[in-house]
Amino acid sequence: MPSETSRDIVLRRIREALQKPSPGTPATPNFTAPLFAPPADDLTVVFAESFVRVGGTFIYCASENDFFDQLFALKKERNLEHLYVWEPELKKLLHAGGIVFTGDEAGFIAHADAGLTSCEALVARTGSVVLSSATASGRRLSIYPDQQLVLARASQIVADIGDALARLTRHYGADKLPSMLGLATGPSRTADIEKTLVLGAHGPRSITLFLIDDLGA
Repeated sequence: MPSETSRDIVLRRIREALQKPSPGTPATPNFTAPLFAPPADDLTVVFAESFVRVGGTFIYCASENDFFDQLFALKKERNLEHLYVWEPELKKLLHAGGIVFTGDEAGFIAHADAGLTSCEALVARTGSVVLSSATASGRRLSIYPDQQLVLARASQIVADIGDALARLTRHYGADKLPSMLGLATGPSRTADIEKTLVLGAHGPRSITLFLIDDLGA
């Protein structure tokens, strides 16, 4: 009787293995469980670190008056002559602070140095700003100007993207979500051409977030 070849040995082992009873069925994964453990630190700290890590400029504001001072200083430092603001609540706020801005679309295409918008939420883990088309800023004001400015409150910070979506669903209703939801994670960038990093390829070259502390000490 000819000796077993290597192929015969492998096939025999496979047949023997298939005849053995299979081990216990593994437990069904819990797909609803969070992938990551909750952040150990304060969410404001986690967001600030993540936001700066992806290239954003983070400005903490202890109050609305502090925000006015910080925005005035930023406008002067960056020589922002044309700051566009379209949301009624932001207009009212800046009027109260004596901040000069353009509240309509006059000269928008030619002179949009910067746009100031609100946001829907802030994602601590990724440093992302959640934007939507539901506000008067629409789709353009956070994308077209060279510099993107965002005003947010500490109470808008959530741990993960799933928490942000849940917040939006509670606010608008599952069947009435805005037609556009977007995540701004750092300034617009690409390295598609010869692996050279270019900022502002598809949107603003910079993103600055003013965070007003509305949670207290």
